[in-house]
Amino acid sequence: MAPRDDTPLAERVEELLAAGGPLPIVAAGRPVLRRGTEPYDGQLGPALLARFVEALRATMHAAPGVGLAAPQVGIPLRIAVIEDPAPLPPEVAAARGRVPQPFRVLVNPVYEPVGTARAAFFEGCLSVPGWQAVVARHAEVRLRGEDEHGRPLDEVFTGWPARIVQHETDHLDGTLYLDRAEPRSLSTNEAVASLWSHPTPQPAAQALGFRLP
Repeated sequence: MAPRDDTPLAERVEELLAAGGPLPIVAAGRPVLRRGTEPYDGQLGPALLARFVEALRATMHAAPGVGLAAPQVGIPLRIAVIEDPAPLPPEVAAARGRVPQPFRVLVNPVYEPVGTARAAFFEGCLSVPGWQAVVARHAEVRLRGEDEHGRPLDEVFTGWPARIVQHETDHLDGTLYLDRAEPRSLSTNEAVASLWSHPTPQPAAQALGFRLP
């Protein structure tokens, strides 16, 4: 097991930000992605937190992605950012329940399902580059936590936004999307683009031999 870094989190974040530009994204296999996170309780202070959040946002945009959690840049704090312009054809967006999401910061988020409905779609991750797999997730969730200013967050998300907040909150618990994925669906990004870019993963399920909920 790799040794833990006992350097105070504020010092680690300062060192990370000192390099400037988008932050390096940690890939699967690094222990920080599997150990879970500390609840945020003022470890960074308002000014440093604001700089860290802006760096997460810039890194998410540069990747590009629709969410990024602090462990993905090596910082085990319960903080994530999300933003989704949803640049898809209308018929695909409708099938996936994907609507634009403004930029927001999730601090100490937790989610719980609303109802029993589940939805399955191909999903990828910036920490697992080059691959996608079908993941069945709750179709609707209630997310609680705070924003970066300490204001309470209590909101119900549905469709693709629900998928994003589940994916990012899972990161904060040491869970990767592959832990929840249908193994037979695992595909390269190239295969998804050329074979499985349908509004739903039904054709992939039939061809690759897996069930959808």
